[in-house]
Amino acid sequence: MGRRLLLRGMNAAPLSGLYAPSLALVTDLYQLTMAYGYWQQGIQDREAVFHLYFRKPPFQGGYAVAAGLALAVDWVEHLKFADDDLAYLGSLRGSKGTPLFPAAFLDYLRQLDFRCDIDAVPEGTVVFGNEPLLRVRGPLLQAQLLETALLTIMNFQTLIATKAARIREATGPSDQILEFGLRRAQGFDGGLGASRAAYLGGGDATSNVLAGQRYGIPVRGTHAHSWVMSFESEAAAFAAYAQAFPDDSVFLVDTYDTIEGVRQAIKVARDMRANGHELAGIRLDSGDLAYLSREARAVLDEAGFTETRIVASNDLEENLITSLKQQGARIDTWGVGTQLVTAYNQAALGGVYKLAALRKADDSGWDFTIKLSEQVAKTSIPGILQIRRYLNEYGKPRADMLYNTAEELPTHLLLVDPADSTRRLPIRPETPFRELLEPVFRRGRRVLDLPTLAESRALAQREVQSLDPGIRRFLNPHTYPVGLEMSLYEYRTKLILEKRPVRPA
Repeated sequence: MGRRLLLRGMNAAPLSGLYAPSLALVTDLYQLTMAYGYWQQGIQDREAVFHLYFRKPPFQGGYAVAAGLALAVDWVEHLKFADDDLAYLGSLRGSKGTPLFPAAFLDYLRQLDFRCDIDAVPEGTVVFGNEPLLRVRGPLLQAQLLETALLTIMNFQTLIATKAARIREATGPSDQILEFGLRRAQGFDGGLGASRAAYLGGGDATSNVLAGQRYGIPVRGTHAHSWVMSFESEAAAFAAYAQAFPDDSVFLVDTYDTIEGVRQAIKVARDMRANGHELAGIRLDSGDLAYLSREARAVLDEAGFTETRIVASNDLEENLITSLKQQGARIDTWGVGTQLVTAYNQAALGGVYKLAALRKADDSGWDFTIKLSEQVAKTSIPGILQIRRYLNEYGKPRADMLYNTAEELPTHLLLVDPADSTRRLPIRPETPFRELLEPVFRRGRRVLDLPTLAESRALAQREVQSLDPGIRRFLNPHTYPVGLEMSLYEYRTKLILEKRPVRPA
């Protein structure tokens, strides 16, 4: 999570008071009112299972990149209600002016000892609709309290990581992607989180210095138009910058006239070379980037600066980058800002957190639960779910099966599309597979050594490239097969029929 985010009191300083040790109150009020209700009814320790998942991949794409687990783990490990958290909750009043939460319940929260099991898909794994990114199993009250924070972390991180993976798909593997979005991000925390997720999803560096410090992401930057405008000429501005950074200069050349700016950059670059240094690059931030990059490349090459990189920025995203590539743009470094850190054209992932199983009151087994909807896509999946990814002869993803770990699997497996029962896929017993959900917490104690951010980034790139190109394409991607194991599909259908009321015509 980086620094702990929580406003402390109405008189706290606007920024310096924003970060504090406890994040227990990063939640919705209804999580706490439900927790109190469970406690009041004496069912707070009844064992429950929740799944966190999304229904459709973002950006009308064919996949998503799971991200945010390390931040979620950090939040869970530090989950503790501090004295001032409880004092605030004690100050809340209901509509009749009486305390919303009694003192005895607040004492219960003060002594809360987290005892949940959490299983999760590793960060960087490609995932699809209806697949749990997290499975939480433990006391009902505790599992309920995790919902909001886990969703806000996993939804945003997965959304931005997926956007970055799509941008990487557009640029190709050899170009550099620089995340330049902090100034347009949704606040400090949004900018910090976006920088992390963008790097995990495929970015190479960030302009966000705090993200560089906290997460070890390489930091990069050039200069602004104000630098050029602060000197009597472009040449003087470039020369001064080269004096400050003789081996790391990238000149912004479009303050006045782009191609003339390139020529002025070359003049300074010749002086740099004479002194044993090389111009690292030029940056284009406006205009027809395809045309200007071709012209700039020609001017640079003719002058002997064939290794000088051309950086482009200006509201870039995957579709525009694809178009520029098709137009023959000579850009090899892409500065992507607003469209990446705000996940432009999809404001949120839409992940949900649904109760799927509840231990029977007599402890004799499980009641598997289902949430119905008029929309088939919004009907939840009951059970204690696991994702089994079947692989083809090349070790690449072939199909995913959701199954209930509380029930024995049949010998002959058949996958059924939950949205269309006529779409079915038989699985041979010898088909290789791997289980995606891995143990992270057992009885509240972490049992997984988390990979580094760089390792998760490398996994994300391998995972995306393992997908068929038809699934990775931006326009009308192929649908990757995700099905329910047949007995789970039949049980879910049975529950739907039992729960849905039959109304007379």
